[in-house]
Amino acid sequence: MKSRIRWPGLIMHVVLAIAGLLCLFPFYWTLVMATNTTSDIYRYPPKFTFGSQLDDNIHQVLQNVAFFSSMANTLVVAVSTTLLVLFFDSLAAFTFAKFRFPGRNALFVILLATMLLPAQLGAVPQFQTMAAFGWVGSLKALVIPASANAFGIFWLRQYFQNSIHGELVEAATLDGCSFFGIYRNVALPSARPALAFLGIFTFVASWNDYFWPLIVLTNPDHLTLQVALSSLNRSHGVDFSMVMTGALMAMVPLIIVFVIFARQFIKGATEGAIRG
Repeated sequence: MKSRIRWPGLIMHVVLAIAGLLCLFPFYWTLVMATNTTSDIYRYPPKFTFGSQLDDNIHQVLQNVAFFSSMANTLVVAVSTTLLVLFFDSLAAFTFAKFRFPGRNALFVILLATMLLPAQLGAVPQFQTMAAFGWVGSLKALVIPASANAFGIFWLRQYFQNSIHGELVEAATLDGCSFFGIYRNVALPSARPALAFLGIFTFVASWNDYFWPLIVLTNPDHLTLQVALSSLNRSHGVDFSMVMTGALMAMVPLIIVFVIFARQFIKGATEGAIRG
């Protein structure tokens, strides 16, 4: 008997393949522009093949931007922010999930309400606060305000509620385990996939942040990579090949991080979707 073609499944796979190609096209186009000259980019019909100008474009980027020092600043900010977010958010989320205290629900609702406010709305008071502390122009103005966020607390709280049984926390308490002991030995091991997801999410967001660093970083030696690369947009014209080369170079560390932690990232996202 001839096997029948399962048209619904075939159509679904074709649609997913097309969607995947559409998602990958911006990265492909960035690579094409980074390997060609700006004149090739403006050519009509457009050139969709790789060129031979990548080395020259990289050299131009390194000449016009303090690339590696800006990358070092960005790496310090991204790693510090990620570690602090993982610690503070997991600590707060575990408390909200497994411990009762007066005003817990009201406080959590207020916390979620902050997610509705756009970041631009808090830029002025946040800048005034950083100025009062004398942190304007330093990397501390990027790390400290971002050391905890409502999304991370909400994400981990949902995870802790479903992955840790209340009886386990009560048993650890009866055995004389302190709060931090329960947090370290019970909460953190059970939430590794969720922590991996939140860690990569926070690292990428911190690495790509442009708005707040542009406002608060007044010291040229402390510029992050995204702000430094924005200087390639000249007022008299934009060399798109050089800009896309800089964007491609800035993308490489993110790709490396994702490749290393991809399994935990996907596991954390899927488990969070199932548990939520």
